[in-house]
Amino acid sequence: MNVLVLGGAGYIGSHMCKLLSTQGHQVVVFDNLSTGHREAVKWGPLIVGDILVKDDLENLFAQHEHFDLIIHFCAKSLVGESVKQPNDYYRNNVVGTLNLLDQMVKTGHDKLVFSSTAAVFGTPSVEFIDETQPRLPINPYGQSKKIVEDILQDYFQAFGLKSVCLRYFNACGADPDADIGERHEPETHLIPNILKSVLSGSQQKLKVFGNAYPTADGTCVRDYIHINDLASAHLLAGQYLDNNQGAYAFNLGNGSGFSVLDVISAAEHVVGNKIDYDIEEARAGDPPVLVADATLARQALGWEPQYKEIEKIIATAWGWHQNERF
Repeated sequence: MNVLVLGGAGYIGSHMCKLLSTQGHQVVVFDNLSTGHREAVKWGPLIVGDILVKDDLENLFAQHEHFDLIIHFCAKSLVGESVKQPNDYYRNNVVGTLNLLDQMVKTGHDKLVFSSTAAVFGTPSVEFIDETQPRLPINPYGQSKKIVEDILQDYFQAFGLKSVCLRYFNACGADPDADIGERHEPETHLIPNILKSVLSGSQQKLKVFGNAYPTADGTCVRDYIHINDLASAHLLAGQYLDNNQGAYAFNLGNGSGFSVLDVISAAEHVVGNKIDYDIEEARAGDPPVLVADATLARQALGWEPQYKEIEKIIATAWGWHQNERF
């Protein structure tokens, strides 16, 4: 396949590109490099552009007449930032995606895999979240993704544009070969911040946001899914659209919840050191528990996560952070 990966210079996108390349597919990356890294684009050409600039998209599709599959990772994705800057999130995540969809319709492209999020569910009322749960986002980031999910339903009805939305929970880990890994500025994800606190010593002490949630130890509980398992789900979703007409959504996760303190404890085993931390105020927009029921993805896509143990996931990230290559 000839695959367009929008946001392919980012954390998830770069791992997607490596998987596609190792499976024999041709990759083209489109990224504005606002949060991605040029050095992470190793498995196909990079076209620098922005989904908010219609001319950039027109030039992209003019240079490459046809893609067999389009995978869309371009998004602002920080919950706290979205609360403070909702205008930026709706503009980039919604308007930018509309620009892409209109260009797809114009050029006859009809297969899209969209990076969605568990944040569309807000604060769930059940322990394990499946696709039947109501989507009631509690922050602009989740709301922006919900809006796009609804738009994709309408674009299928109106234009026949097929899509799969993948709602993943906490992406984590790194390429086991340590070719690529997770590096954000600023870094807000728990596992890389734990490992950075170890590598920097007392210079970058770990912060735990909130310890009064209604959970066993008072800290947030999340479902952690390895980055390579996410990438494999996107490839399977693209293949699913070869034989299925519609706009679909699947939840992705391991089905196991770990609290912040659970993850810190697991990291201590991986690095062989005690990890110190400070308790900070809880962040706005963070639900207490988010754990996936990914039964539907397993049944429909034939997807099965390979990294199910939190320590093994952390170990891949530790391998990357000890010797970051970009």
